[in-house]
Amino acid sequence: MGHPAYRARQVWHWLYIRRATNWAMMQNLPASFRRQLEARYELAPLNTVAISGLVPGTRKILAELRDGEHIEEVLIPSADRRTLCVSCQVGCRYACAFCASGKSGFCRSLEAGEIVGQVMLGSSVYGQRPTNIVYMGMGEPFDNYDAVLKSIRIINEKDGLNIGARHITISTSGVVPGIDRLSGEGLQVELSVSLHAPLDELRDRLMPVNRVYPIAKLMEACSRYAAATKRIITFEYTLINGVNDSPELANALVRLIRNMPARVNLIPLSPVDGFTGETPSEERVSRFAGVLNKAGINATVRVSKGSRISAACGQLRRRFSASGQSDAKMEPLDGGEL
Repeated sequence: MGHPAYRARQVWHWLYIRRATNWAMMQNLPASFRRQLEARYELAPLNTVAISGLVPGTRKILAELRDGEHIEEVLIPSADRRTLCVSCQVGCRYACAFCASGKSGFCRSLEAGEIVGQVMLGSSVYGQRPTNIVYMGMGEPFDNYDAVLKSIRIINEKDGLNIGARHITISTSGVVPGIDRLSGEGLQVELSVSLHAPLDELRDRLMPVNRVYPIAKLMEACSRYAAATKRIITFEYTLINGVNDSPELANALVRLIRNMPARVNLIPLSPVDGFTGETPSEERVSRFAGVLNKAGINATVRVSKGSRISAACGQLRRRFSASGQSDAKMEPLDGGEL
C-alpha cells in the first residue's frame, strides 16, 4: 500500500496485543491510512449470534460469517487452562456416522482470518487469551490445510497472541497427505487422529475416509510422522455401545498401535440426532480402557463437559445457511483422491 514497513508492525500490535475492535482505535496511524485500511480490510470476520452455557462452565458460541453462514466454537475452561475448540469449515464433507458436523452437508472452508477471528472472539468472551487451541470443531483441518497452518502461525507468533505450539492440537479423521505435510512443517503442534475402530470393515462403516485411506496406510503415515517429529500421537476413539467397545476390539487396537509412541483418548458417545448409536455403560468403558492400560498403552477417558448444550465431541453442526436453510447438499467422499 506504499507505507513504511513499520506501519505493518503497528497494525499487528493493535490487532494481537491491544486487540483493537475498530480501526479508529489505532491512534498512532495516520487518519488517511486508517481510512485506507477500513476500506480494504475486514476487521471482524465473524459476529456472535448466541452463547450457550454459563460461567464458569463450558460455553458454545454460534457465530455468523460475512456471507451469512454460521459456525460454532466452544470454550472449555478448567482449573489450569482455558481451551478453545475452533472450526475450520462450514459443515464437513467427511460424514462420520456419529458426528453432527457433516449431517447438514458441506458449504465451504474457512479463511485463515475467519479461524483466527474465532480465537479473537473466544479471547473476548473469556476476558483473556486462551491457553490452548484445539482444531476439533466443525470440518476436517487437513481438508483446509493451508488456511489452518496459516492461522496456527498467526496465533503462535511470539510477538502476538503467543499461544505455544505445544498448546495447539490439530485433529484429523485420517487424511494421510495432511499428516505427511505436517511432519515437515517444523511445528511442535499436537497431532490427534480420530480412529474409532481398529479394523477396516468397521471403520469403513463409521468413517467413509477409511475407504480412501485405510488403516494400514494411516498407520504408515502416523509412523512416518512420529519418526520425523519425535512426538507422541493421540488416537481419539469414540466408544459406541455394542459397536466398537468390545474387549476383542480393544485387543485389536493394542496390536495396531503398541509399537508406536501413542496415547488413546477414549470418548463415550455423545448423543447425535440422526445416529442411533448409544453411549456405553461405565463398566464397558472401564473394561475397554483396562485392556489398553494393561498392555502398557496410556488410555484416558474424556469426561464430556458440553453435552448438555450440544457442545461435546461430535455435536457441533451447521445451524444455518445464508438462505436460511438448515440443510445443504451433501458432497460425499467417492473414493477418489482428497
